[in-house]
Amino acid sequence: MKAKAYSPLRFFIWRSFYSCLFYLLIPFILLRLYWRGIKAPAYRQRWRERFGYYCQPFPAGVIWFHAVSVGEAEALFPLARLLQSHYPSIPLLITTTTPTGSARVKAVMQDSVCHVYLPYDVPGAVKRFMRCFKPRLAVIMETEIWPNLYAYCGNNGIPLFIINARLSEKSSHRYQKIPTLVGNTLANLQGIAAQTEADAKRFVAIGADPDKVKPLGNIKFAVEIPAATIGQGLQLKADNFAGRFVWLVASTHKGEEAIFLEIFQQVKARIPELLLVIVPRHPERFDEVYKLCGQLQLTVVKRSANGQVQLETAVYLADTMGELKMLYAASDVAFVGGSMVPRGGHNILEASAVGVAVMFGPFMDNFKEIARGVLSHDAAIQCQDKDEIIAALLALYAQPDFRMALAVKGKTFVENNQGALSRIFALLEPAIIKSI
Repeated sequence: MKAKAYSPLRFFIWRSFYSCLFYLLIPFILLRLYWRGIKAPAYRQRWRERFGYYCQPFPAGVIWFHAVSVGEAEALFPLARLLQSHYPSIPLLITTTTPTGSARVKAVMQDSVCHVYLPYDVPGAVKRFMRCFKPRLAVIMETEIWPNLYAYCGNNGIPLFIINARLSEKSSHRYQKIPTLVGNTLANLQGIAAQTEADAKRFVAIGADPDKVKPLGNIKFAVEIPAATIGQGLQLKADNFAGRFVWLVASTHKGEEAIFLEIFQQVKARIPELLLVIVPRHPERFDEVYKLCGQLQLTVVKRSANGQVQLETAVYLADTMGELKMLYAASDVAFVGGSMVPRGGHNILEASAVGVAVMFGPFMDNFKEIARGVLSHDAAIQCQDKDEIIAALLALYAQPDFRMALAVKGKTFVENNQGALSRIFALLEPAIIKSI
């Protein structure tokens, strides 16, 4: 089966309309950046990068990776390091969209890679970005489809790939409504490494060449957990959480903290030594969560203040960035947020790889295959509501053997599903060699 041919003229008209619409929306996009910057100043900073303007010189001839935010960046790091070890003389560029993703790239990769924000998908910004970095290879994580960016790569002979590609049924139906724009955009790709067979079929359905789409697995299974990180977590538990049963709730969104604080207050009577560790997903919400705990008259210790947990401490607020893996290692049970409100869930594999018992909620649309996999191997617990969370938490507390077995199964599940990293590297390497 071959990819459907689309009219170049119709594509030009569609892309011109798309570009004009994007230009018209830019004032509103900038206002939104400013508005978000009220709580998180990082959104107002470096805004020129989003238009392809830079205040310093950068190396050209880069291998360019784009990872939207923290989750995609974390998944990308092992591949970036693998490429650096094989091709140390080729500079790497990693772009992100969010300040949190930017901060994570800088914290983990430091000066070993270049980093800027991805420019907006308007012709002028794309051209300035491409002329600055002159990428020899472009690699997009997951599902970022940008018509002008892709067209520039295709017109200038830049090999372009989507890796760890995923596409929901809902997104597939939406893209199929504009087949000329999407089909011609995808025609610029040299390859798509889909997470699953179902994802691969959905990409073909929206116009991708079936000969270029391969289900290579999920790179997020290539989780890196340094021994030092585990050691730091265990030390934190011994020094600050001693004698407490630590329930960590990770990557929470607005509306979730109230749910978990209510559960904590109910369970505390059954587990007197319970300590709730909350890790909000976005730093601009740290103060909001702190105030919420205060309204409920719960004693809070902030990690940023290096406070010591006392007997009366109810909540430990992790208001720092980049420490989630370490905090998993300091906990007895972890609940991965973004799943008790309709946000699509977050990656549970890091918690499983650390070796902690994992729970998550009903909203896992962005991680359906992973959720299905861990549940089929009894490697995590999915809870549909507050009552199920309470029941699971009490069971994990009362049955240490059950808790340990859940953690072991979770870690084994991660280890048994690794391999996508080497397959994706093999997909990209011929294009790298050809560019040298």
